[in-house]
This record gives sequence, structure tokens and C-alpha cells, in this order.
Amino acid sequence: MDVKTVATFACEVVKREFELVGQSITADFPQSFLDAAMKVQMEFEKRIDEVKGCKNKHVLISPYMCNDIVATYFACVEVDNLTEIPEGMVGFRIPMMEYAKISCSNKTIDQGYSKLFAWMSENGYKQKWYDKSFPIEIFYLEEGAEEEVVEILIPIQ
Repeated sequence: MDVKTVATFACEVVKREFELVGQSITADFPQSFLDAAMKVQMEFEKRIDEVKGCKNKHVLISPYMCNDIVATYFACVEVDNLTEIPEGMVGFRIPMMEYAKISCSNKTIDQGYSKLFAWMSENGYKQKWYDKSFPIEIFYLEEGAEEEVVEILIPIQ
């Protein structure tokens, strides 16, 4: 029997820019990364109402940087502007960028990455490495949902 999932694994190229406010955590990679990512998301969700000009508090945007030694992971929301940043948070702008994007779920994120990188390779796209860019995970939060839609965005050149 097939288990129905919210993941579509549809791939496409999108152009986006972001103005974000949130919190971050740095942890050793890969040993502590997953626990640290979940921890910063849960901590940020408790403080999300402090963010002024939040576009949608049910969309958690998580850029990250990783060098296979340590990883820094952000839990953020998109904002109208970066004028008010709550204490202990950071605000930053990610400029307009082209991304390879896939839609998966919190339960199929590993498959999402595998399928997206395979699709990028098949279509001649290469990942852009940290030149004013981040890979990004976007979580569409649903209260009480066991499985939620996640989009993975990989900057491309």
C-alpha cells in the first residue's frame, strides 16, 4: 500500500529575494546539526510574535551555511522591512537570486535533496557557493500536522 505524502517532488527554477528576521545556531556537522536546527526553530517559534512587519508567521524560512565541519542554521520569517529587529535576533537581506527549487515534506527532505541535486545535474545547473547566497529550506507550518510542505531552494549559477 502506498502512503500518501504532501511531497510532490516538482522541480523548477525560481527567482527570489528575501528580507528576513530570525535567530541562528551553529553546531558541529553533521553530528549535532539536525538537533540544533530543530532547537533554533522551536526557540524562534516561541518568539515569532516579537517580529514586527512579519509577512506570514506560518512560513518559516531557514537559510544555512555549512562547510562539513560546522553549520550555521537560521530560523526566520520574511518581513516588510528591516527597521525593527528584536533583541537577540538578526535581520538581513538576501539579494535577488536564481534557485533550483523542489517541493517535498518534513518527512521526505532527504529524498528532496537527492532528487533536486539529480535534477540540477540533468539540467546543467551548478550550485552557487555562498557568494551573497544561501541554500534555503522553507517550512509551511500547519498546527498539529504530522507532515508539512517544505521547499528546498539551492542557489544556482
